[in-house]
Amino acid sequence: MRIKFLHKFIQLEASGGISLGIATLLALILANSSWQTYYQTFLNFNISIGPSIHFSFLHFINDGLMTVFFFLVSLEVKRELVQGELNTLTKALLPTLAAIGGMIIPALVYLTINHGYPQLISGWAIPMATDIAFSLGVLSLLGKHIPVALKIFLMALAIIDDLGAIIVIAIFYTQQIGCLYLFLSLLTFIGLLSLNYFKIQEFLPYCLLGITLWVLIFNSGIHATIAGVLFGFTIPLNSSNKNFNSLLHHLIHQLHPWIAFGILPLFAFANAGLSFSNIKLSTFIHPLPLGIIVGLFLGKQLGIFGASWLAVKTKLAKLPYQVNWWHIYGTALICGIGFTMSLFIASLAFGDNELTALVRLGVFTGSVLSGIAGYSILSLAQPKNQRLSNPSKI
Repeated sequence: MRIKFLHKFIQLEASGGISLGIATLLALILANSSWQTYYQTFLNFNISIGPSIHFSFLHFINDGLMTVFFFLVSLEVKRELVQGELNTLTKALLPTLAAIGGMIIPALVYLTINHGYPQLISGWAIPMATDIAFSLGVLSLLGKHIPVALKIFLMALAIIDDLGAIIVIAIFYTQQIGCLYLFLSLLTFIGLLSLNYFKIQEFLPYCLLGITLWVLIFNSGIHATIAGVLFGFTIPLNSSNKNFNSLLHHLIHQLHPWIAFGILPLFAFANAGLSFSNIKLSTFIHPLPLGIIVGLFLGKQLGIFGASWLAVKTKLAKLPYQVNWWHIYGTALICGIGFTMSLFIASLAFGDNELTALVRLGVFTGSVLSGIAGYSILSLAQPKNQRLSNPSKI
């Protein structure tokens, strides 16, 4: 049952990767055509919600709709921690250590390249991210050539990576905090936990309190997407009626199409409009895009492959069934596709200013290089290939 659900999930994310690609291509076309002015006007259209919340359509996507995405991520993390591929230390250790390595090394690479530019230091978390939709999309192109265990490994790694991104956003990208709104947010969160405690399975009361939580956190100074994360962890995982799925499983099933084919492509369309008019060869060696490119392409593969190798070498973990070191290396490369998550963190680090084009150039270049290299390595790997199956020989 769980394998069938996982298979459907992977297929959906892979299809979502195609939608992301189409949305990105459309944004690039508009940003480099005579329609550029209309594209920017569309993104800057002002939206008001009540007397105190005003933002552009771009910020509505980044602060509002992306909250729904992080809500889904939170639901998936909770499911995997309790029932899925992360519910035991043995299962969770390898993807967890790989994800940690894949976050630390890219950040260090970025900081090393940008250490002399204090105005750019806040972008250190940009190359930490992995875009699960694009990554699984690339993996799906290889079809049955790839072991199922490798897809599960990538999904678990990406989920942990998303969790790491959530923690980074909450701690490092929060501005001035409004204590009253934060206190009211805490009370609302306790209310959501109470609904879970009393095993309420109807979504309406959760939804009303969840929207309230978003408004309060938005006004508190903490990034509003954190509301989606907290909200997700309060949704009940188990159902009182064994004949029906729990509210959590129902929401995951219902939200996936909207996220994969709606919110994430819309985010890509709004944030991927890179104009090539002022890009020269020298632009690539500017410390901002260079730090992102090297962080995503080199830092990710060093961090993930290195941490995985050390974990197996020290017998803390073992490779998944039918997975060899070529598979791990190819997956480490694919995880350098930061795209939507990297762009999202960049929007928090730098906002929308003169650095936006440099950020997009770095994210695009690093993600494309990682995707092509990862696909090439995995296409050459065989399920029972033993060329790198013994880590002691590396």
